[in-house]
Amino acid sequence: MLKYQIIPVTTYQQNCSLLWCDQTHQAALIDPGGDVPLLLEQIKENQVNLQQIWLTHGHLDHVGGTEELAAISGAQIIGPHKDDFFWLDILQQQCEMFNFAQVKNFTPDQWLNEGDRLTLGEESFEILHTPGHTPGHIVIVHHASKTVWVGDVLFKQSIGRTDFPRGSHEDLIASIKNKLFTLPDDYQFVPGHGPGGSLMEEKLSNPFLR
Repeated sequence: MLKYQIIPVTTYQQNCSLLWCDQTHQAALIDPGGDVPLLLEQIKENQVNLQQIWLTHGHLDHVGGTEELAAISGAQIIGPHKDDFFWLDILQQQCEMFNFAQVKNFTPDQWLNEGDRLTLGEESFEILHTPGHTPGHIVIVHHASKTVWVGDVLFKQSIGRTDFPRGSHEDLIASIKNKLFTLPDDYQFVPGHGPGGSLMEEKLSNPFLR
């Protein structure tokens, strides 16, 4: 069975998720934006083995702790889609833009594409490519628990920004309606910031999607 814990990190309070298979204790982090000591403490407390780091997109507030965590743990860095390489290639500029401590540029061990599968112990995940907030944004679907990690594509009663370089409002809306909203209504989503909810609720009442 999959277990997960949402760990808000940095002053931006972005949601980093620690996921693990309770049969094998193999673990992954989704979008470790910073506060590396806190994340390492949670990994130790849950007695799991960090093997993978999964990135939904290349913005600093979602990847800021990645290189350090990978260096400490030996975890593989997986994702996002290669169209976000330009964001990962300017992490130092992003640090200046967002007033974050400097981090090193890095290249993932593996890029992700539409329909790819990730495995964590005995658990399987499906990847959807969801451009708009960034061109290489992906979301991670765990069908067994009906949970979707959506990064900055969708929020509770809101949607992701598209005013960053190579953002596209048209692409974002298409990603939500043609990708996320084709999943069953009872699927729950975990956003990159703030509380989550059900896809059905957003279909019915999200004011940005009417």
